[in-house]
Amino acid sequence: MLTFKRGAVFSAGVLAGLCELSAATVRPVDDGRALINPGMGFVMHYYDNRTANYGAQLEPGDDMSWFPGCSVCYLRLPWAVVEPEEGKYNWTALDTPAQRWIERGGQIAFRITCSEGWMEYATPKWVFDAGAKSVRWNFGWGKGGGPAADGYAVDPEFADPVFLQKLENFLKAFAARYDGRPEVAFVDVGTYGLWGEGHTHGSSRVPQERMNREVKLHIDLHRKYFKQSQLVISDDVAFPSNPEANPELLAYARERGVGWRDDSILVARTVRTRRWFHENQAALFWPTLPTVVETEHFDPSKYDTDWSDEVFVKAVEAHHASYISIHGVAKGIWDANRPAVERINRRIGYRFAPTEVTWPDEARVGERAEPFNVTWSWCNRGVAPSYRSWYPCLTVKDSQGRILAVMADEGLDLSKLPVAEPGAAPAVTHKAEFLLGRWTAPVIPEGTFEVFVSVGEADGTPRIELPLPESDGNRRYRLGKIRLRRSRGHK
Repeated sequence: MLTFKRGAVFSAGVLAGLCELSAATVRPVDDGRALINPGMGFVMHYYDNRTANYGAQLEPGDDMSWFPGCSVCYLRLPWAVVEPEEGKYNWTALDTPAQRWIERGGQIAFRITCSEGWMEYATPKWVFDAGAKSVRWNFGWGKGGGPAADGYAVDPEFADPVFLQKLENFLKAFAARYDGRPEVAFVDVGTYGLWGEGHTHGSSRVPQERMNREVKLHIDLHRKYFKQSQLVISDDVAFPSNPEANPELLAYARERGVGWRDDSILVARTVRTRRWFHENQAALFWPTLPTVVETEHFDPSKYDTDWSDEVFVKAVEAHHASYISIHGVAKGIWDANRPAVERINRRIGYRFAPTEVTWPDEARVGERAEPFNVTWSWCNRGVAPSYRSWYPCLTVKDSQGRILAVMADEGLDLSKLPVAEPGAAPAVTHKAEFLLGRWTAPVIPEGTFEVFVSVGEADGTPRIELPLPESDGNRRYRLGKIRLRRSRGHK
């Protein structure tokens, strides 16, 4: 069997002193390209609302693989569309675009809403027919907006027992289908407030004191059924322009492992000078939970002269974002912001990179194999950590690409790598000891073989794309060679 011993962590400055004699050392160079990895990237707003259904403007079957770094398909739909009749679900509306992203190694994200400004019943009408209380309203932030007997849209009373029971039944079915799936990047707690953003000032105008009680019910319902998938909630549950760093509802969400999102970056007419309000809130989330940055719809923002590709980039840095939206016609955003998109892709989420790897030129294999050391330095060049553990691995392959040995380093959890300003990511060095022997089959032959580096599970399964050339097609990257010889006394 292959055995492993934990090594010690050292600073990169003393690396030379750790290397063995007759060792191969490589210093890989980051190739600067966009990466598609779980838990990070550009998020395509496939469904958004009727007037901005950006997925409908893609060619049929387009999986957005042409947009660098587009890793997530975001499906924001009213509950009434997904469950038009009680117990009868329109899963096809979600699964069809989802499979396009999943098939190419991407992920999906969801927001199910109960209040929209473009349709009368975002919450299914059958919920109200069953006895749930409702509020009619007209859209508007000032006079003319708010509750009205002849309002064109209908909200539930968000803590009504009938509404909550029907919603719970839906979330139970929804989570049974998607919770814990590795293809799911995150699920918004989006069942409260206008557009699922958690605010009601432009709709049914629920007082904040009451919201502070009611939103907790929605957080708890989602957590009850989504036990594994990452949940996320909008900053606007604490009121869109609230300057507090730690409002009650966001503290409640954070304590329950719910991530944070800001749907108000670069919003025209409202934040012309500041461009966003809640960088201080993001600071309380990103060290342990992911943050999502959603910009204003691109075309309105651009025509109102509010759009700035420089602010687009700065929003990722300021919020330590794991995700940023493609909130508009995707081709238009790419054509108008290519340099900004490329810069963001070098920083969004995490970006693991080996800065130096040293292994012996020669290793002894077989029943009396001798231990040898691998010393490597790694950094995270991204703006955020990974929120789950990943481990580096060396793999030895023969000339036909067949795996001869896998050496995963459980002693170096790359999710713990520090985050820094652009160009300042510190490297962490780890020395691991491996042994290729003590098994009878399969026998590792003598010869000179290829060495590959990868990042993934603790068992060596590669999961993470690295910014390196010479991939084997399975997220392993060629570093060099090693010569394997039979151990002394091997029969």
